Amino acid sequence: MELRNRWVHFKVSDVHIPNAEKVLVELYGDHLLQGQVMDISANGKQGRFAVVKVDGISVPVIIALDRILGVL
Repeated sequence: MELRNRWVHFKVSDVHIPNAEKVLVELYGDHLLQGQVMDISANGKQGRFAVVKVDGISVPVIIALDRILGVL
């Protein structure tokens, strides 16, 4: 089957170049996530961070407190 000029399906995790992280940032970098704060770090050299559980993501995410846009 000739694939040139055909639309195809594939997983983001199978992308080799650019890396999958870059693809996700370009596609969804401006989308908002929401989650529940599980813990807050002590004040360190790089500031304070929140550990946040987000539905649909298997591990908690870490976000700088000054990057949190709102509280529900």
